[in-house]
Amino acid sequence: MPSRIAAAALAAAGALALAGAGALTAGPAQAAPARPQAPRAQRAAVDFTGIVALSNCSGALVRGPRSRDTDAALVLTNGHCLESGMPGAGEVIVDQRSSRTFTLLDRTGGRNLGTLQATRVEYATMTDTDVTVYRLSTTYAAIQRRYGIPALRLSTARPHDGTPIRIVSGYWRKIYGCATDATVYRLREADWTWKDSIRYRPECQTIHGTSGSPVIDVRTHQVVGVNNTGNDDGERCTLNNPCEVDRAGNVTVRQGIHYGQQTYLLARCLGQGGDVVLSKACALPRP
Repeated sequence: MPSRIAAAALAAAGALALAGAGALTAGPAQAAPARPQAPRAQRAAVDFTGIVALSNCSGALVRGPRSRDTDAALVLTNGHCLESGMPGAGEVIVDQRSSRTFTLLDRTGGRNLGTLQATRVEYATMTDTDVTVYRLSTTYAAIQRRYGIPALRLSTARPHDGTPIRIVSGYWRKIYGCATDATVYRLREADWTWKDSIRYRPECQTIHGTSGSPVIDVRTHQVVGVNNTGNDDGERCTLNNPCEVDRAGNVTVRQGIHYGQQTYLLARCLGQGGDVVLSKACALPRP
């Protein structure tokens, strides 16, 4: 995955063996570039506002439709970026303690504004989708007051095929621009299967370390997805080589094509206070 799952698994195992001496590493070991590499025209439309960098992945400061300024802020990234290791197929994690830290970037992506800290994992899974939501120790209002940075809003609507998007990586401080190509009925990678995944057009060549980057609708500036994988080697349904499965069970492999997971279901499940409310009205997987 541009995730990438294989690298994340190896680093996670090492981290556990060292009893917390390091976090899992979905991104390459070398330091991320100091300056964003996106074309100027893209930065003018969608910048690094609300973007955070993790030790191994990318992420974003997000809020739902019912969020209040006084709520503890939330950070969105991938399920496979979870510091305790990747959730297994069928596993759902809720309300787990965490002290993970995130680097908040300025609007240009060229400067670190400060460090945000989680108090718990609000929700994490790699079943049907690939998402982790962290609850922070500070509020949206406090972050806005101290750093001048607002959170990105999660859209409650599905993205249409052909929607112009920007994928903003805090890890690499780079913005990828293209459009959504199609909605994939099922995307399968190793033990995991994801529903209604976003396939990008070929221009969005996301790489390892971009996992967890928000997929932002250029027109609304709202988050419609979270970047999570791509087919590296042309293999069929293996680790770092997802395959598409249609309603009839036919499998298609698209080497070099990348994908994200829709986030409208998450937005609809966020209640007051930023809690993920797993009620009958919420279509996210439950523990």
